[in-house]
Amino acid sequence: MSTPDATARRAVVVIGGGPAGLMAAEVLSEAGLQVDLYDSMPSVGRKFLLAGRGGLNLTHAEAAAQFLERFGARAPAMAPLLARFDGDALRAWSHALGVDTFIGSSQRVFPIGMKAAPLLRACLHRLRERGVRFHMRQRWLGWVDANGAAVVPNGSLARTGPLLRFATPQGEISVGTDAVVLALGGGSWARLGSDGAWVPVLREQGVEVAALAPANCGFDIAWSDHFRERFAGQPLKSVTARFTDVHGRAHERAGEMLVTATGVEGSLIYAWSGMLREAIATTGTARLSLDLAPGRTAQRVTDDVHHPRGARSLSSHLQSRLGLHGVKAGLLRECLRNEGMHSPVRLADAIKALPLTLTGIRPLDEAISSAGGVTFEALDDSLMLRAMPGVFCAGEMLDWEAPTGGYLLTGCFASGRAAGEGAVRWLDHQRS
Repeated sequence: MSTPDATARRAVVVIGGGPAGLMAAEVLSEAGLQVDLYDSMPSVGRKFLLAGRGGLNLTHAEAAAQFLERFGARAPAMAPLLARFDGDALRAWSHALGVDTFIGSSQRVFPIGMKAAPLLRACLHRLRERGVRFHMRQRWLGWVDANGAAVVPNGSLARTGPLLRFATPQGEISVGTDAVVLALGGGSWARLGSDGAWVPVLREQGVEVAALAPANCGFDIAWSDHFRERFAGQPLKSVTARFTDVHGRAHERAGEMLVTATGVEGSLIYAWSGMLREAIATTGTARLSLDLAPGRTAQRVTDDVHHPRGARSLSSHLQSRLGLHGVKAGLLRECLRNEGMHSPVRLADAIKALPLTLTGIRPLDEAISSAGGVTFEALDDSLMLRAMPGVFCAGEMLDWEAPTGGYLLTGCFASGRAAGEGAVRWLDHQRS
């Protein structure tokens, strides 16, 4: 890595103040480069802060091989990034900033105090101490050359060459740089700055960008008005879901989800969002099977359903014998109707395998994150765009997805670090 003296005259622009951009800025500033970070919002880390509002799940403590599996089809592309900066490295980074972490009962990793704000403040303090300059309310528009003409593909970003364009409250400005790290986020939560406006800008430069799609998102189910009005907003806990994807592979996962006015969402659903999205795109629907009593065998459920209930109502019988009440009992009535509820065979079968049909995907701006983005085929091993030397990409704007639970954040930090290191190496090579 370069020494400060060797790189003091080099300048790098980082665009985007989320986890990936902040990590890239840290690597670049540590190498002695002058770093200017631009963001369209009034302050950095807004999505990071919102994600940590209920307790910041920074990473996950499971084994590396299992951790990598959470990245699905893009696991091979993410493997080298996570090998250089994994969950343990992220915990060490947090500790060095004065924020210790702990492993929860689910193996999820949280900062002491559970909040995102102390970690963000410590990170920004260190960056400012290293001379990183922050430019807020500056929306990136693309490039112009010294004469104001559009940039052509394969243009470099030497300060005597193409300039970066920004819209500011005072009007449009142009900024020169030796290299740039784009960490512009995906397309979800536009109100926090991740609006995907960069997609056409890069496509115009010949960069391959896969269409953005919702990830870690909710799915639609055609609830009846009665069920929606009574149970929307209620958590569906301690269930096991089963799903067969379009390739014929069977999946099973225990957890919980949230019933919404339009369908379902929550961690259990988020973990399968890519496969569910694919099923809906291929066949028009995705079918889940829910085990509402995962702690009981099918035979025990059958016996409990058939047990004489005397003068008790069916609702009281299901609650006393099987612990089914509230939203679980409501789901049974929603799917079986009165006729099915009074058929012991159908009722027992539904308790162990209740069919749910997902008919659609919630809009991108409602999603926690997005899939799609700059393809890895458009990047070299340093996350530099093949079509534009000196331009590096990181974070959620890359074509990968991962579930919540610490995987998404770890991937963003890891790619930001890789892009920052790649920019340092590229600048060193340009000097030699």
